[in-house]
Amino acid sequence: MNAGKADFRYLIDSYLEWAAGQQIPVVEGLGVDLDSVATAPWPRLGGGCRAAFVHLQGRGDFLALQLIEIPPGAQMDWARHLYDEVFYVLSGRGRTSIEASVSRAFAWGPRALFSPPLNAPFRLANFSRTEPARLICGNNLPFLMNVFRSERFVFDHPFAFPERVGPAGTVSGDGAFLSVAPGRHLWETSFIPDLGAFDLPEWEARGAGNRNINIILSDSSMHAHVSEMPGGTYTKGRRHDAGVHVMAIAGSGYTLVWKEGDAAFERLELRPGSIFALTQDTLHQHFNPGAEPLRYLAISIGSDRYPMLARKLKRRQVFDASVKDGGLQIDYQDQDPRIHALWRDEIAATGAASRMEQYFEHRS
Repeated sequence: MNAGKADFRYLIDSYLEWAAGQQIPVVEGLGVDLDSVATAPWPRLGGGCRAAFVHLQGRGDFLALQLIEIPPGAQMDWARHLYDEVFYVLSGRGRTSIEASVSRAFAWGPRALFSPPLNAPFRLANFSRTEPARLICGNNLPFLMNVFRSERFVFDHPFAFPERVGPAGTVSGDGAFLSVAPGRHLWETSFIPDLGAFDLPEWEARGAGNRNINIILSDSSMHAHVSEMPGGTYTKGRRHDAGVHVMAIAGSGYTLVWKEGDAAFERLELRPGSIFALTQDTLHQHFNPGAEPLRYLAISIGSDRYPMLARKLKRRQVFDASVKDGGLQIDYQDQDPRIHALWRDEIAATGAASRMEQYFEHRS
């Protein structure tokens, strides 16, 4: 009866088990400062490249982050895999080479966003001879590893997906704007050279002066969107979905988070280098008390083209509707009065001009 007890396996997370075997740092928390995360050599990348896993509390079941550091003058070995991923360049300049149905390459720098086609061989190289390049990679490897439980299958399968290789212009920064509705407009591409300089359509329903675009990268199941808040404004409160990883591109501010019934708010900093992922049904609100715009990136599983999950599809239909109408958003007039009082204190400290008072004249 006891034979094989030492090999008894029960309630296994196959992705976490695999990650532990990679012998690189695993960083956890509600949010982290990516600039301070230590990395270690990861033989899977080759070229002396270093990495760390970033497993945030709100990452959900499907998505995780890899922080990748390419030493000066180095390049990764060629890699391919059956999971979708999105790269955002934190620092440094380099090149991505792709060998799919056609060979392509493009140069990237800080604030670039890109996604190699699914299972296409690719490699990343660092142009600099003196400084490392650091990139954050969001991917759905946890889902694939928990389903197949085979490293060899996920990383070494030769099947090609030529339909994922977009037009040649998509690796030079070109793309297609797909008009849907404010907050739902799409930009389809494989590469955006600088998210800080990318034009964003208006989305007033999200909050005062808000702008936003949703991004489809290499026709993948990964979602990315970029939003921007003018100086002296804040968004409406909204119920958050697990798995959404948020990081600032330019500007700085903060995010208040809370759960239903909480007596106090928790504050998270929103600035370049910081990242957080909130747990399911956490309420949150973004604030920009500075004079300059605050622009941020969010990465998650389930794109606007391929939501993947029923709850994702439902969210996309009601995410900017009021909670009073069955949506996910709290209108300014319905928010906790403490939020605007805290805002007034914050913006008084920065000296910036508030653009929010018009929404609260009835409370004066």
